[in-house]
Amino acid sequence: MLTEVGRVVAVEADGVWVETIRTTACDSCAAKSGCGQGTLGRALGRQNKGLIKALESESLSAADCALDDYVEIALPEDVVLKGSAVVYLVPLMLGLIGAVVGGDFGDAGAVAGFALGLAAGFTGVRWFTVNAGKIALLP
Repeated sequence: MLTEVGRVVAVEADGVWVETIRTTACDSCAAKSGCGQGTLGRALGRQNKGLIKALESESLSAADCALDDYVEIALPEDVVLKGSAVVYLVPLMLGLIGAVVGGDFGDAGAVAGFALGLAAGFTGVRWFTVNAGKIALLP
């Protein structure tokens, strides 16, 4: 389980909005001195805060939370792994399919097909993340 402690910034009927400061990953990473993400964040002076909506569960009740309370959020590693695979692989696979289809029109067609497939993949992943709570997923 990946855990993070955050501060409650809003309480809703079905959950709470929690603000976290993402330090766990960068502080424990072996590549933190040579990592572009950490270096860029430090150079720009970003606080690297995140806003997460934690839905009610057996361990979290929105009625028991108040503003400025601190809560611990836990996320299973397999969820992170599956999410990362979707975010990276869907655009890449659509880009490769676009390159193969566009390859019939020469090198420029392959490049254009890859770019269009990659853009379609990013758009699809973005659409799914925005609408995931609104659609019913089959088990």
